[in-house]
Amino acid sequence: MESLSHIEGLNRRFGIAGMAEIVAGRGGMPVVRVASPAAQAEVSLYGAQVLSWRPAGAEEVIFVSERSQWERGVPIRGGIPVCFPWFGDKAGDPKAPKHGFVRICDWRLDSLRADDDGSVTLVCLTSSDDSTRAQWPHDFLLAYRIRIAQSLRLELTMVNRGTGPLRFEEALHTYFRVGRVQNACVHGLDGVAYLDKTEGFREKRQSGDLLIADETDNVYLDTEGPVEILDSSLLRRLRTEKLHSSNTVVWNPWQDGAANLADFGHEEWEHMLCVEAGNVLRRAVTLAPGEEHTLRATISVLPQ
Repeated sequence: MESLSHIEGLNRRFGIAGMAEIVAGRGGMPVVRVASPAAQAEVSLYGAQVLSWRPAGAEEVIFVSERSQWERGVPIRGGIPVCFPWFGDKAGDPKAPKHGFVRICDWRLDSLRADDDGSVTLVCLTSSDDSTRAQWPHDFLLAYRIRIAQSLRLELTMVNRGTGPLRFEEALHTYFRVGRVQNACVHGLDGVAYLDKTEGFREKRQSGDLLIADETDNVYLDTEGPVEILDSSLLRRLRTEKLHSSNTVVWNPWQDGAANLADFGHEEWEHMLCVEAGNVLRRAVTLAPGEEHTLRATISVLPQ
């Protein structure tokens, strides 16, 4: 548990009166809480994970499981986890943390700023150390810029600080809150080839909108355009626009998959749908020494 004196120190240094404060969240972990005219949000410094975002006049957009364990070393189930430097299971090491190690580490709050338009922007950092090199032998810096406003803009910048080239996977694993997943569909992937992880990464091609009627775990290839969740229960569209992202991942565990997850309520699967911007599998990113790469996702809520 983070000491209250440390959290109070962060708040004295970075807090913005009437707009943003650093508080003790669940499990005692430091959370940046934003309440501005444009939006309300919470971002945990554990994993630099967005836990909540409500643009003015809208309902909650982000899903977090009521069974999340809120312990260090354990991922938070829901929100927007940062997956890096691998996606899913690490090749050749099934005991390695799923989706990489940065979502289960403490990030440093580097800056917190409010602008005249009501937006609040925070920047979190994490970098290589002895513990990360033991799992992935490269030197790096990750800078994560989160702009909270009527839209939510996420920019993850990776810098290769090493002396040789490196290759990594990344994703912004967004858990969207939906009224009922059976009444939602994903628009914007028609005609796109994808790998179906439920069938051993069998390659298929999407025809029309994606309807969620069973366990879904698809990695769409060469998708750079916007993607929308059409939610007829909540009468809204959740739009994700991307930059420097070659993949869109869509996931819902359905009833049986959720039952196998201890940190996932058995009925919660009906109220979430992951649509993720990333670069994974054959679209992993290679960087030369000193190079950097920025993945951007911009999320907005539109009427249906």
